[in-house]
Amino acid sequence: MLKVCNLTTHYASSQALFGVDLEIGAGQVATLLGRNGMGKTTTINSIMGIVSPSSGSITFNNVELVGSASFKIANLGIGLVPEGRQIFPNLSLWENLVATASNHLESADPWTVDRVFELFPELGERRKSMGNLLSGGEQQMLAIGRALMTNPKLLILDEATEGLAPMVRQKIWAALNRIREQDISILIVDKNLTDLLKIADRNFIIERGRIVWAGSSAALRKDEDALHRYLGV
Repeated sequence: MLKVCNLTTHYASSQALFGVDLEIGAGQVATLLGRNGMGKTTTINSIMGIVSPSSGSITFNNVELVGSASFKIANLGIGLVPEGRQIFPNLSLWENLVATASNHLESADPWTVDRVFELFPELGERRKSMGNLLSGGEQQMLAIGRALMTNPKLLILDEATEGLAPMVRQKIWAALNRIREQDISILIVDKNLTDLLKIADRNFIIERGRIVWAGSSAALRKDEDALHRYLGV
């Protein structure tokens, strides 16, 4: 579904990515792992067209994304849950959800506000609350719901559970398991390795702008050298 080949990205004269390769199949859950500052967010932003790659190829369902505007990439079926959530503070929770609602791929069973509330009942109870009055956990649930309202085929989460209480994190992981059952592929950046490896089919570790390890969750659990060298576990 998503294939990134030999991707390089610069910020002015500073190179951030050095030939990144990764691939996610339909219905798969993949992780992008690594310490802070290693290129995870830059990789996501390159996929979404938020930053322009210098070279390489990014294809989604055989459509080349490099050179496309972010809104066109989103319309192809990629939903982003950005780091920091970035919800609209001056809109209500309900308004945040309907503001992004679309069905460009003409799904026969599109995501609706009610479906999002079924996934996250806490949001239904706060539907009239303004975005800036929500807790961090509620904001993250809303950010996920907002992305689902675009009816994506691939959901990308940058720091899926960062800064959240353990109970809220577990609700997020449970929701992601339910989302994958809807045949939505997922790419996750997060630091909670134990929870990630429970749901991930494939894992990619990035170090200084390069993919240095790729494989299954079972293989990563056994690779103590990679865990220590690249993730500090």
